[in-house]
Amino acid sequence: MSEFLLLRRVPAARLQRVTIQESSPFPQDAAQAGIQDSRALAAMHSRRNTFRTWDLPREAMSKIPREWRIQTGLTQQVPGDLAPFVEWFNKQPEARERFRWALRDSLDELLDGQRTGRWAYQHLTKTEKTYLGTAVEVNLTKEFDIANGEDLDWSIAGLDIDCKFSKDLGGWEIPMEMYLCADHGKRGGHTNHAAVVTWMNDDTSEWAAGIVRITDERLRWKKELDANGDRVRAYNRDNKRKLSDRAKSEVYWLWGGLQTDLPTNLLRHLDPEARERILTASLPRRPSSGQQRLNQLFREVQDRIVGRQTVLTVGQQDDSPKRARGAREHLRPEGIVVLGHQGSHPHAARALELPVPIKGEWISTRLVPVSRDDARPKFSLDGQFWARACGNEPTNPAPDLPDSRKIDGPMD
Repeated sequence: MSEFLLLRRVPAARLQRVTIQESSPFPQDAAQAGIQDSRALAAMHSRRNTFRTWDLPREAMSKIPREWRIQTGLTQQVPGDLAPFVEWFNKQPEARERFRWALRDSLDELLDGQRTGRWAYQHLTKTEKTYLGTAVEVNLTKEFDIANGEDLDWSIAGLDIDCKFSKDLGGWEIPMEMYLCADHGKRGGHTNHAAVVTWMNDDTSEWAAGIVRITDERLRWKKELDANGDRVRAYNRDNKRKLSDRAKSEVYWLWGGLQTDLPTNLLRHLDPEARERILTASLPRRPSSGQQRLNQLFREVQDRIVGRQTVLTVGQQDDSPKRARGAREHLRPEGIVVLGHQGSHPHAARALELPVPIKGEWISTRLVPVSRDDARPKFSLDGQFWARACGNEPTNPAPDLPDSRKIDGPMD
């Protein structure tokens, strides 16, 4: 038997001496063992991480009322009261690129393809769809390091401004604290604040961002008058109102209005039959595996960038990027190379005049051996020239392109 002191936060005179068995585990060890056993038991019956497929959405993600349709390449005069905000965005390095990727990442975070297999906004639950606006605000805040406002979400150029997102163009909901109204009393705003209004449609890869000054008159009113013949504000159940259709002309659209290059959701826009082949790929007499699905992904999607989010969604495994790298060995006999961002791979992509992957991206293509005189973009490895296959050229095993190996190219 051994003796141990159990120290409590009590006066020294009240310290207690107890004896315990030497073979008894320390409490923290027992707790850790319990946690591990609990996780193992839960994993045996968990359905959260079970591979599943989803149907093609039957309804559109976004509504664009005729009154809110906007054009690309708009030329607008910057309103004086919005100039500080517009100038601030114009001064941010690569602001437009960062903005559109923040929108893309916000939706991808909610889709959570690695754990759910979802690849479309329509697969989200009602609660998740409601949260998308919060995710957009959070990601834009972090992306541009925007400070908190005194009364609103943001402070830009020393001025309060709010961030609003809607999947429907013109559907932003404005709370009472954003604008002056004598009828609101203490619930009303101290001034007419500005808002950054954002929108995206993953079905069409469109998005837009604008800035507008919120006023009582620019918000919606009911068509019917009250008993006294007065106008009635069109509140929803949360006492919020949407912008009126006439307010569209008061919005200053950043970067010229409608944008048509929301980063592509590859699985959403893939041919349905190709997507089905990818998500159900399997070996004979064996169920679909992450490796087989990723092999099929790189068979089906060639000569274009495949991003990390697509790989995670197709693999639905913790090590999906590793499976993407594993696809190189599986596909080499079919003449297909899977290029990444390291070593000789970017050089090979440039030589073949393909998009060059960055970290977290891959691109596949089928190669064939060619002569020095072949006019196609090509590279040389160990004295053999390689170019992208055309049509039904015979299949040859692709060359091994280890990360540390150099190639010669491009060649004229």
